[in-house]
Amino acid sequence: MADDRAQKDRPSLSRQLLPAVHGMLARPLSSYYLLIASCALLLLIGLTMVFSATSVKSFAANGNAFTDISSQSVYALLGLVAFWVCQRLPAVSLRMLGRVLLVVSLLLLTLLAVLTALQSAGVLPSGKIGPVEAYKGNWLLFGPVSMQPGELAKLGMVLWGAEVLARKGPALGHWRELAMPLFPVVGLLFLLVGYNDLGTMLVLLALIVGLLWAAGVQMRVFGALGVLGLAGVGLLIAAASRGAGSGTAGEANYRWMRLTAFTQKLEDCDTTSLAGQYCYQLVQGRSAIFEGGWFGVGLGKSALKWGWVPEAGNDFIFAIVAEELGVIGCAVVLALLSVMAYSGFRIARRVGDPFRRLAATAITTWLVAQAVINMGGVVKLLPITGLPLPFISAGGTALVVTMAAIGMLASFARAEPDAARALNARPTPRWVRLVWAPLPPVPPPRRPGQPRSSSSPKKAPADSGVGRRR
Repeated sequence: MADDRAQKDRPSLSRQLLPAVHGMLARPLSSYYLLIASCALLLLIGLTMVFSATSVKSFAANGNAFTDISSQSVYALLGLVAFWVCQRLPAVSLRMLGRVLLVVSLLLLTLLAVLTALQSAGVLPSGKIGPVEAYKGNWLLFGPVSMQPGELAKLGMVLWGAEVLARKGPALGHWRELAMPLFPVVGLLFLLVGYNDLGTMLVLLALIVGLLWAAGVQMRVFGALGVLGLAGVGLLIAAASRGAGSGTAGEANYRWMRLTAFTQKLEDCDTTSLAGQYCYQLVQGRSAIFEGGWFGVGLGKSALKWGWVPEAGNDFIFAIVAEELGVIGCAVVLALLSVMAYSGFRIARRVGDPFRRLAATAITTWLVAQAVINMGGVVKLLPITGLPLPFISAGGTALVVTMAAIGMLASFARAEPDAARALNARPTPRWVRLVWAPLPPVPPPRRPGQPRSSSSPKKAPADSGVGRRR
């Protein structure tokens, strides 16, 4: 009887864990450490899986299994440099950087569009002017160096859009304040990016929605934007279909074929037909997931990466993760991405500066949307778009830009009021600040009665429309 009473009085495991987790999250720098830890582990998993997925192909093509992982490691180092630089930049510098990045990305996208159009018209058979060459409508080759201007446009749009919306403030309640200059730039990006890269355009639309949501734009604006967005995506798909006569059918009609493959049952796919080529990727990706089971076949032991799964190291690397690491490995990747998303939105909620709040929301929305679109395409919940999985897929420009965005989030996490006070109360040695990151500015004193975790900006006037959704 006494043992039963003691057993009832003993606190359960959940009652023991919840206060501990709450105490950890209540620490001033918890957002910063959660973000750094989750992204570092994702980067480590990504490098490991890129080597596993590409080693066979690299050895068959070049006689060296380390070709692709060597290139990815170089981009990872460049990404760490970009992370370090962006973590040190103050908000004023980031506002200026956004304008520069947006202008540069628009110029590069225009150059890419011109070269691609001249190549399609037969004026430039190779799509090349001097040392600059367009490749598959998405890449620019500057000699041996390649880059995707669309990836640069994401970061430019985040910073520039956050700066514009933060500067307008309460005036966002008026439609004309949104129409100029935000919508013309979005329309230009829609034309320059969407025609050749629909997946990147969808991510750009997602981060713009995140920006407008964080700015408190009214719900009727989202309804109008949703209708316009769906109509624009339909036009882009139709434009690609109408262009079937200008080039090879497999290149010009790929969007329609991806939609056709998505709507077909995998057992009904005819892999010998044109649409079946896109169905083939889904079939092989599903086979890799099926072979992995709960615990996977073992790291490096995938059989389907031996030329069976197309783009095994890039768009469909999640299928190789499922085959080699199983459901458990996929759950770890999903958990780390969830921690990163939670950290990003937590930073956006706690930081006081409107620009930082808008930029943090847009960055997190961008990374979450891209991960969902990629993994949804692999498991056939969404059509295939060709987007890489953040941190995991092979790709130079995408990794460097993603690491730069995480560096900005880390800078915003250190600027949270409680984090800034804690860092300034016990400052690190000068050499640490020079090597890692400077101290954030000290926020104003907390008002009496203000909660410790509350750092949201003042509400806009009731007639401004900001913060109200109808």
